[in-house]
Amino acid sequence: MSDLTLDGLDAEDAKLVTLARGAAGRVQQPTGAAVRDGIGRTYASAAVDLPSLKLSALQAAVAQAFAAGADKLEAAVVFGAADDEDGLKAAKEISSDLAAYSVIRKEVHRLV
Repeated sequence: MSDLTLDGLDAEDAKLVTLARGAAGRVQQPTGAAVRDGIGRTYASAAVDLPSLKLSALQAAVAQAFAAGADKLEAAVVFGAADDEDGLKAAKEISSDLAAYSVIRKEVHRLV
């Protein structure tokens, strides 16, 4: 059981949960992710599962942020999965000190 709840997140991190959930829902995927960069811009994505390209939801969100010029990530949320090691590794390549959470149903778990 998590000691965090959706209500316990600050408003900016709760917004990431909403964006991650929405990204997953748009393409009927079980997982989505969202990140916030150092100036407050947000990026959200579901997983990419094509024959020629496979990215976790967090990897895809981090790729969007990086492609937009983000040089710092403040926070990341993975919705619908307990973790995302590859995505978290990519996020930490941009910012080693970001806050990262996984959200399954209404339980929130801090990843870093």
